[in-house]
Amino acid sequence: MAMALAPAPRIRVDSDLKTLARRFWKVAAPYWWSEDKVQARLRLAAVFALTLATTGISVGFNFLGRDFYNALADKDQEQFTKQLLYYLGGFAVGIPFFVLRDYARETLSLRWRSWMTSYYMKRYFKNRTFYKIQSQSIIDNPDQRINDDLSAFTGTALAFSLTFFNAAVDLISFSNILYGIYPPLFIVLIVYSLGGTGISIFLGKNLVNLNFMQEKKEADFRYGLVRVRENAESIAFYGGEENELQLLLDRFRRAFENLSELLIASRNLEFFTNGYRYLIQILPAAVVAPMYFSGKIEFGVINQSVSAFNHILSDFSLIVFQFQSISAFSAVIDRLGEFDDLLDGNDSSLLSKSDSIDGINIIFKSTGLSVLSSNGSLPQSDPCVVLEIRNLTLLTPRSGNILITDLTMELKEKDHLLVMGPSGSGKTSLLRALAGLWTSGTGDVIYHVRGSMELQTSNSGPDEPSDMQSNGEELLQSSKQRRDNGIFFVPQRPYMVLGTLRQQLLYPTWIEDVYHSPNNDPQSTDPLTFLSEVSTSDGVGSKSEMPTTDELIRVLEVVKLGYILPRFDGLDSMHDWASVLSLGEQQRLAFARLLLAKPTLVLLDESTSALDDTNEAHLYSQIEAAGITYISIGHRKTLHKFHNKVLYISKSDSTDSVPRNWDLKPTDQMPIEESSSFAS
Repeated sequence: MAMALAPAPRIRVDSDLKTLARRFWKVAAPYWWSEDKVQARLRLAAVFALTLATTGISVGFNFLGRDFYNALADKDQEQFTKQLLYYLGGFAVGIPFFVLRDYARETLSLRWRSWMTSYYMKRYFKNRTFYKIQSQSIIDNPDQRINDDLSAFTGTALAFSLTFFNAAVDLISFSNILYGIYPPLFIVLIVYSLGGTGISIFLGKNLVNLNFMQEKKEADFRYGLVRVRENAESIAFYGGEENELQLLLDRFRRAFENLSELLIASRNLEFFTNGYRYLIQILPAAVVAPMYFSGKIEFGVINQSVSAFNHILSDFSLIVFQFQSISAFSAVIDRLGEFDDLLDGNDSSLLSKSDSIDGINIIFKSTGLSVLSSNGSLPQSDPCVVLEIRNLTLLTPRSGNILITDLTMELKEKDHLLVMGPSGSGKTSLLRALAGLWTSGTGDVIYHVRGSMELQTSNSGPDEPSDMQSNGEELLQSSKQRRDNGIFFVPQRPYMVLGTLRQQLLYPTWIEDVYHSPNNDPQSTDPLTFLSEVSTSDGVGSKSEMPTTDELIRVLEVVKLGYILPRFDGLDSMHDWASVLSLGEQQRLAFARLLLAKPTLVLLDESTSALDDTNEAHLYSQIEAAGITYISIGHRKTLHKFHNKVLYISKSDSTDSVPRNWDLKPTDQMPIEESSSFAS
């Protein structure tokens, strides 16, 4: 069983402004035309309206400040008291607008993030993209991009949008004030802001790439810590603490070194921006002071000019003041844009070397009589046949090495096939091909499905077209489709879901029913309906009614796991099941899932490797008694008696055409010496 590896590092290429703009629009735009667009646009309009109100309040405070300081300079106590009351009244009226603006912005950001999280996760799981990303090491840390980067993107995008909008309104509002006071001061402001922007861009040009790499290195370090937690027992058995410590410290050192470079670049930029920021406190007063000394303006006008100057300069100097935030945001756009391109299938790394020979077709063929073929006759399908493999040549996805050549066979009901061969010969790869995970190669894998395909595709939505063909055949579209058509897979190390023991048993056949059960939250009035839509594939096929509690308890007894119920306080207790159950117990739990699901065909990948001979024989007898046809991969000689056919695969690493490297025969015709060689 192959262990998932951390993604290999990819060469980082800086994105130009055009690419950043394209990626920003591609990531940001879908929400505003989604099913939530009405709420989104109304809330955005409210935020902009509140922003306009706060700008108007700021202009009002500018004039209040002028009159307040004029009264103070004139020593006019009556006028001073009057202006002070105006000021306090302005605070009482204005402050709620600022608070409501920020609250409206944050709630819109949260709603946007919620929709985008759902949107990206559906695409991440659709068509097994998550599997391709991990198995081909295409990009680093997709989990961080969904969790951290989406949160940063929505919050920052909204904040920057409002900042630019506010800057434009501010610029219009305060430019008239400043230009009316002293036109040369307006010219000084433009020259000062443009010069500051140019210098900031020059000093901070490396920050985008450094921020991008920091995100990656921090995520790599976190990924290493998670692996230690998930593989704690294996590490402890190996005594690999020192090795893991060294690996983690090495990853942290890389993050530290990059962060040190980032801090140096930020320090150099801060030298300039701090000087730029503090100089503006005296610059406008210094420019208009001669007019005050000559008696052309009042003292309050100096305060008004300083206030207007700072407002406008902040608008012109957004790049100067926000350069570090902009560079960090650019890195987020880059990471999300790269991820988005990948989910859309536009990333060149999705196109592996073998894409041109992805020709293995997974076909479901109905054994019912309600679908006519293209010539008007009923399709001929032997009701006893469960699986057909026609001229299957299987290659590795990237290197294109030939694993199996021209395999042709069929499996009927109550036929049980044992797949054997030396390590690396392609036994598990054959199961991947049968499951539709690997399509590199040529040939057809045909599953003969009970009932009518016409009925089974009736659950597809209007926007989810099926690949139904006129001869009663349908191409594989999703893992759910395979499962709903009675094909089940049990790996060597079963997957333990995050949830209760009940959910472990119901996974994956009825897990959606559990999450959608009204008993989970009878009072739920969640307005975010898009967070409840978990389907990522065409709804095909049908399944039996969800098992009752008594049936769940009974199946645990059948697989000899009844003792775990009192041990873990019943079916609805929550634990880290991958840690608290031994591998043997996990394998028996996987057989319990299998017996509950009652599939037509099950693919077993060394699924009893951690069990003793007695438990292994018991479980195989249970699935045979249930009338389930099975294909097993295994090395044990004890497996032979549970199968009536054996498929031998010999090892081949060639990329060129090779002669047939497999042999199919009844188990009772297998020579003893051949059995021993394959079992060793």
